[in-house]
Amino acid sequence: MMLEIDDLHAGYRRLEILHGLTLHVDRGEIVSLIGANGAGKTTTLRAVAGLISPTGGRISFDGQEMNRLKPHQIVRSGLVHVAQDRALFGDLQVLENLEMGAYTQSRSTVRQSLDEVYALFPILAERRTQRADTLSGGQQQMLAIGRAMMARPTCLTLDEPSIGLAPNLVAQVLEAIQRIRESGVTVLIVEQNASQALAISDRAYVIESGSIVLDGPAAELADDPRVREAYLGV
Repeated sequence: MMLEIDDLHAGYRRLEILHGLTLHVDRGEIVSLIGANGAGKTTTLRAVAGLISPTGGRISFDGQEMNRLKPHQIVRSGLVHVAQDRALFGDLQVLENLEMGAYTQSRSTVRQSLDEVYALFPILAERRTQRADTLSGGQQQMLAIGRAMMARPTCLTLDEPSIGLAPNLVAQVLEAIQRIRESGVTVLIVEQNASQALAISDRAYVIESGSIVLDGPAAELADDPRVREAYLGV
């Protein structure tokens, strides 16, 4: 297992959101975590990224316990998070945002990483001198993912990458995620758009009220009557 979450409890102050959540992601997989708003999807990724501290349970990555690591230490380990709000530096250029993503890397790797990101998202090369806050929503999402890739992750976690995007841009972003996996990066994706997430995933988990209630191959969950009724609108 590359990423293992065991009996995770976490939340905000006295409000516990996750109640013993357990899941794992194997090397080379795309795994999706689906569920309704407020189920605990974002809290799970924030705990994995070190943005909130678990109150119980264990998170391990490549055999190393992550519970007490700071976010920058987790990034250095190869586990990189793309937040739902993108968290771009709006007053900086596209290129400057990308370079900020490479702060854990040596200067010798930055040029190669830039070339790889521009190959993944050619529009970023075209807009490299444009301020981030003037990009469209889809371009901002591409920049957020591209900035994360500048850290040369071995595992990428993405929180609602399709949120607020037009259907054609959703397709572009999801295609890019598949290409990222093909490049050797493991992916854990949180999505409310269950049909899109299941279509590109190997396995999936369904979270309700802070606990996993279903899991299995993504194709099987897409055909599960409970999932189809609750999350696919069928």
